[in-house]
Amino acid sequence: MKIDLHVHSKFSSRPSQWILRKMNCPESFVEPATIYRTCRDQGMDMVTITDHNVIDGSLSIAHLPHTFISEEITAHFPEDGCKVHVLAWNIDEQVHDEIQALRRNIYELTDYLRRMDVAHALAHPLFAVNDKLTLDHFEKLLLLFDVFESNGTRDSVQNNSLRRILNMLTQAVIDDLANKHDMEPKSETPWRKSMTGGSDDHSGLHIARMHTEVTGARNLNAFLEGVARGDSEPRGRHASPKAFGHILYGIAYQFYRERYGLSRYVNTDSFCTFLDRSLSPDSPKPTCLDKIKAAIHNTGVLRCLRSRKEPEELRSILKTMAQQEFESRRSADPDSMRKAADESEWFDFANATANRVLAHYGDRLMERVVNADFFNIYKELASAGVLYTLLSPFFVGFSVFTKDRAFCKQALSRFLDFHPGLQRPRKRVKIAHFTDTFFETNGVAKTLQEHVDLARASNKEYAIVTCDDGSSRDLPGVLNFKPVGRYELPEYPELSLFYPPFLQMLTAIYDQGFTHIHSATPGPIGLAALGIARALKLPISGTYHTALPQYALHLTGDEAMEEFMWKAMVWYYNQMDYVYVPSDAVGQELRSKGMNPDKIRLYPRGVDVDRFTPQKRNGFFKQFSLNGSRKLLYVGRISREKNLHILEQAYMELCSQYAGKLDFVVVGDGPYRQEMEANLDGTGAVFTGKLEGDDLAAAYASSDLFVFPSTTDTFGRVVLEAQASGLPVVVTNQGGPQENLLPGQTGVVVEGGNSAALKDAILSLIGDGPRLQAMGKSAREYMETRSLSRCFDQTWSMYAGN
Repeated sequence: MKIDLHVHSKFSSRPSQWILRKMNCPESFVEPATIYRTCRDQGMDMVTITDHNVIDGSLSIAHLPHTFISEEITAHFPEDGCKVHVLAWNIDEQVHDEIQALRRNIYELTDYLRRMDVAHALAHPLFAVNDKLTLDHFEKLLLLFDVFESNGTRDSVQNNSLRRILNMLTQAVIDDLANKHDMEPKSETPWRKSMTGGSDDHSGLHIARMHTEVTGARNLNAFLEGVARGDSEPRGRHASPKAFGHILYGIAYQFYRERYGLSRYVNTDSFCTFLDRSLSPDSPKPTCLDKIKAAIHNTGVLRCLRSRKEPEELRSILKTMAQQEFESRRSADPDSMRKAADESEWFDFANATANRVLAHYGDRLMERVVNADFFNIYKELASAGVLYTLLSPFFVGFSVFTKDRAFCKQALSRFLDFHPGLQRPRKRVKIAHFTDTFFETNGVAKTLQEHVDLARASNKEYAIVTCDDGSSRDLPGVLNFKPVGRYELPEYPELSLFYPPFLQMLTAIYDQGFTHIHSATPGPIGLAALGIARALKLPISGTYHTALPQYALHLTGDEAMEEFMWKAMVWYYNQMDYVYVPSDAVGQELRSKGMNPDKIRLYPRGVDVDRFTPQKRNGFFKQFSLNGSRKLLYVGRISREKNLHILEQAYMELCSQYAGKLDFVVVGDGPYRQEMEANLDGTGAVFTGKLEGDDLAAAYASSDLFVFPSTTDTFGRVVLEAQASGLPVVVTNQGGPQENLLPGQTGVVVEGGNSAALKDAILSLIGDGPRLQAMGKSAREYMETRSLSRCFDQTWSMYAGN
């Protein structure tokens, strides 16, 4: 015999879920007759309804065959108000009245249920109904109840954790709990527990997905006796955040269908038909008249939801984007849109619609930022709340399930303490590192690529999370998502901002069990990282490695834009638990702008000393016909914010003194390259373009002095690579690079933006061969103490320790 022992109708009086309260929705609109019909259609032998603290739903179908009366009781621990839910089956109105009088005291309630021989169980035992449930409460519940429910709205982690705990109970464990709480167990063999299954469905969409089976039972009494003996077994499917979200969408839709009279559009408007079949358990079948109306009627999606109280922006965007997604799917597969969407199909539809909304708002917001339209920037941010509205049921689902998982982990640990011989699960550290640059050629991307390789070599659970629209970008250790849109910065055409598919990222992080989030960007992907960390209640840290406010000033010349960028940066990084900076200078700057100083941490950055080494000096520049006795080298992006015009001026002055003796090599590419080449035309300066791999290493090693005039870099990876290659370096006194050398030993620090100071520093080194050679040797020795593997291990320890 099979019965769904836990299902709710529109009579349920329990306070609604958080998202439903926000929308002023009741918790269920499901008619008892619908439940009866669905349960029978799903193969249930008998039907009962367990509304919260009422039996009206059960009574309304009591005249039908194969039914019995039940309810779900909100019971209280009198000492602190902690609530739990208790299922009571096969009762009558008099028992219901007694239950309601006693439910404020769970001890009196359980005594009454046993005295009256009422079959009962503890519903979803590891779910904190009002956030007061503790492990001590759960231990007392093990003494009070013999039957525990595997719940259809909870996931496999919670249900399987419950089963494992119940299997670990022994007489000795129960005796310990009884002594600890000064309570007598309520049964003769309290270490032997039974389990039931119930869908706990409030929407009518998942009735009987979890149910109870007692093999051999032929009637209700035999069934309930089998439950009491431990012969029952939960059957069906566990839930997921997707299923939980589907339920909330269903309840909300049913509420709005009733409020706005959507029923008159069902079977006449194709999208409303799709909604009704996907989010309502009792969608009417179309009549001949409906089909005639549908042929001539073409209402706009959600026209029926119009209300003067709702913002036009919300109606307009949801209407347009949902309609577009629906029409796109119907064009691709007309049959699929005529069927009801299950939880996965509904998730895909909601996700795709949300992606459309995100791309729409992303483009509008970026246009405002680029054009320094500050008033409308904030307006766009406020309007984008439509995306949160659209996705909030899934946010609630992921948040609730994450909280449940944490409590399950604590409960398992508590009961493993009773069994020292059992193997305890190891503490996992699994880091998801979000970045908007990984496949590009820049210092941050190279560092992250090296981290992926080092993590795999040392068996650390570490993954890059990023977006890229390339067709063949699937790599081990990289979760690469197809972006829902992109914005190309006018001054940075080679650097695109990708809009991430938020729900897909959230699902992947949840499903793969990441324990830490790290963000390497304050951009759209970084915002996704923050949202995911909040939804899943995971620790989140960040690295600040790009001076975006200074870049904004260099590129736009607008100080207001720089100030806006600073406010955005400080707000974002203040949301982190910790912020890792590549230099003390960067940390001081962030503090001065309002960053919480307690969050700032300095983290080590290393260099691949095997790849970059003096041993790769091989006369690489002969192919460019360079004949000078000294080679001055710059590696990096060729753009004005790197202060390359200052280096131009210094080199032009040096040319007059060292004509034909000093070569200048520029490795890299960027928007300033063409202008810089024209400015240095006739000087013998060589532009190699981008170099990688052995060519880049040979270019470093075959040079004599590295110059990096930038004042905006927060770190300067190239400064480490040059020193590892045996080159002294010249950097400025602004930004992070100055902290990556030993002044006077491995390089020289000069005043930023001062071409004369830069020229004098270069001159002092290239004119003194022994000093140049000694500093190059010291540079190599210094970098050997900052090997990539050593720094990665230190960085991992910092992430994992938080």
